[in-house]
Amino acid sequence: MAVLTEEQSMLRDAARTWVQDKSPVTAFRKLRDSGSELGYDPKAFAEMAEMGWAGVIIPEAYGGSEFGYLSLGLVLEETGKTLTASPLLSSALAAASAIVLGGTEEQKQAHLPHIATGELVATLAIDEGAHHAPEKVALAATKSGDGWTLSGEKTFVLEGMAAGLFVVSARTSGKPGDKTGITLFLVPADAKGLTRSVRKMADSRGYAALKFDGVAVGADAVLGPVDGGWDLLEKTLDRARAGLAAEMLGAAGQAFEVTLEYLKTRVQFGQLIGSFQALQHRAAKMFTELELTRSCVEAALEAIDNNANDVPELVSLSKARAGDTLHLVSNEMVQMHGGIGMTDAHDAGLYLKRARAAEATYGSQAYHRDRYARLGGY
Repeated sequence: MAVLTEEQSMLRDAARTWVQDKSPVTAFRKLRDSGSELGYDPKAFAEMAEMGWAGVIIPEAYGGSEFGYLSLGLVLEETGKTLTASPLLSSALAAASAIVLGGTEEQKQAHLPHIATGELVATLAIDEGAHHAPEKVALAATKSGDGWTLSGEKTFVLEGMAAGLFVVSARTSGKPGDKTGITLFLVPADAKGLTRSVRKMADSRGYAALKFDGVAVGADAVLGPVDGGWDLLEKTLDRARAGLAAEMLGAAGQAFEVTLEYLKTRVQFGQLIGSFQALQHRAAKMFTELELTRSCVEAALEAIDNNANDVPELVSLSKARAGDTLHLVSNEMVQMHGGIGMTDAHDAGLYLKRARAAEATYGSQAYHRDRYARLGGY
């Protein structure tokens, strides 16, 4: 486990208290039942931003606290425990990272302070197919005078209905599958020719599909190098993946705690079900997987903070491990609760559904095992 500074411990404890008081699972259930297009509660997110959470990785010069990725990971882990839906991952981590890493001074000044206060929700618009494949960009950006014209589609855009700004990957040369020829653009949500439609997913979060029909942007919309955006895109995605792995660790940890409590209180055949050795073995397996996952997730976040050379390997390891662990624990939560675990009245189903959506986001276990192998030279 990472050794936390006093400030990081305070941040984690504050997040834990706020999440339990203001955003329990019952709040998410109420949000789901409301059918909200946004997929999160704007008032709750405004409170998060007020506490400085939206500015944790943003430099102080642009209104953030520059507190690092491990620190934001601690917050995301706590929000994961109660399935709290918010743009913290998509805006304060993913999109903010893209602008911090690749933005010009003007772009940073224009957007980062507003992301840090929570008044601007920004998000990545990367994938175009059913599976995460960031190199398979077909959305075309063609030169048009001083600027560019964007045409194509993006799908599964996190917080896509709430966002005011999109970080869009587009193809300026080459063909889908090529890692060269990709360029990132900053596109405002109200750009002419850009339409978005809600996508309903199992986890009841906010997703959208975007359609770009000749969307014109200026030269100042280009984020990073033209034709050479792959490196920036990968670095940005790795930060998003590590943050999501932290959230998944929180969800898995809480699902385990709820299940463990049930094993200690549910009586069957005249004795506590936790006394049955078969269930004890299954609980022990979950516990060890959770500990391993924590090590992987914290190693990835610390590597990002330290600008280490092995960030891609550690991130893919942590995302694959977090996916496997959350998959296991969410399944066991349903099974060990028996009949009630199959009902919507119990929270088990909410954790299971969030698990499946989170596993697929920014690359599934299979995607990251394959990537890890390739990075290792296999």
